[in-house]
Amino acid sequence: MTDGSGRQTSGLTRRRLLTAGAAASVVATAGCLGTRDGDVPEPLVTDDRIDDGWRLVDESDGVVFEEPVGPVTIRALERTTVYEYVDLAEAVAEAFDADGSPVIFFASRIDLRPALDGLPGGIGRDRLMEEVRPAAEAAFRDQLAASGLEDVERVDTDTVDVAGGHAATAYRFTAAFPIEGETTLPDGSTGPIDDVVEVEARLAVWHDGTDVMLSGGAYPTEPIIAVFDRALPDVLDAADVIGEVVDGDEAEALSTEPETFAEAVDALLVSVE
Repeated sequence: MTDGSGRQTSGLTRRRLLTAGAAASVVATAGCLGTRDGDVPEPLVTDDRIDDGWRLVDESDGVVFEEPVGPVTIRALERTTVYEYVDLAEAVAEAFDADGSPVIFFASRIDLRPALDGLPGGIGRDRLMEEVRPAAEAAFRDQLAASGLEDVERVDTDTVDVAGGHAATAYRFTAAFPIEGETTLPDGSTGPIDDVVEVEARLAVWHDGTDVMLSGGAYPTEPIIAVFDRALPDVLDAADVIGEVVDGDEAEALSTEPETFAEAVDALLVSVE
């Protein structure tokens, strides 16, 4: 199997992509995407960082909510794209024989039908956002779970300026990425690994004047190679062990400082249109 760039992907990767696809639509609660007014446009990630090491793993659509208001039924339809950082995802799969990745990003567009100005009784943007924010957080939590993250906890709420000059409600979460399994040692034997990588995740929700937009991502708060440092005997060097399991860009991804991933996720988060 190959990814969109023609790169060969492993069976573990294929299972990971299928899992991501199943979770991306978890926000859907009823019905199916209608075509009377056309499909919901794909959310655009305008920052060039999305082309530097990130892979699109799923696109999906669904219904966020469907609610009668007088003679009108309001339907909120979503279109979602999900990305993962390729080298780290592949390195985690190879080094730990594990699915998932602590570095992911997603973007969603939610289209209200009929449009806000066509709703009766003064139903407007504030009411819409009250409905969407909890659904957005629930969907984000499920996306994190699909990527192998556990113990997700919201720890902060703020505002952030996003593309187009809009202000978004921004949520910050903590989570954990458990790593369990074995790794190959330089002498050919194997050593057990049972550890947890702490993760920070961010979600932004805003209205761009036409649609509701969501963007979110997650990244570890320490290099993944630290897991090896803690698991290996003191006489072994983690970088040497990594070199026996993965090489090149994947080995570099395991040693990447969290600030690098945090900077990328933060830039992508505010670039969605």
